[in-house]
Amino acid sequence: AQPLRLCPQAVHETILSNRFLIVRAKKLRCGPEESRRFYREHAGPVPAELGRVTRAVFLSFYQRLVEFMASGPMWAYILAHENAVPLWRSLMGPTKVFRARNSVPDSIRGAYGLTDTRNTTHGSDSPASASREIAFFFPEFNEQLWYQQEEPRLRCGQVYYNAEERVHCVFRDEEAD
Repeated sequence: AQPLRLCPQAVHETILSNRFLIVRAKKLRCGPEESRRFYREHAGPVPAELGRVTRAVFLSFYQRLVEFMASGPMWAYILAHENAVPLWRSLMGPTKVFRARNSVPDSIRGAYGLTDTRNTTHGSDSPASASREIAFFFPEFNEQLWYQQEEPRLRCGQVYYNAEERVHCVFRDEEAD
């Protein structure tokens, strides 16, 4: 998910040009409470061995994440691709924008990120995190049912891109003929 004022069309085009399938997409806005829930793993507990200054930085990072996520509308996506998690993370580039600009300037964060918490995109760090985050943003989505019914057709190429909906759709049996 990324706030809209930071190049949503460029990110969308990057998704498509790297041959990701967009399973679901939605424009949404998270309030402060939802943002705190989403980033709760960054909230603490603050490790006891941290000094006072480091504790403040730790808490400040969480607060900045929450504030940015709640600052405006964003797009959330469910993406499909072979090895989707590591591929997406590679396209995003390093979390720290200054690193992204120096080491991978053509990455999404290198090109469009502003700071470590305003870095344009979020990406799950594992398939388990992806499932949890999909459920957060798309509670109506049944991942197991998708794997049973739609995913096999996607693998066979029985899919088309619906530009109006901004997602890839699976041809139904009558459409495939």
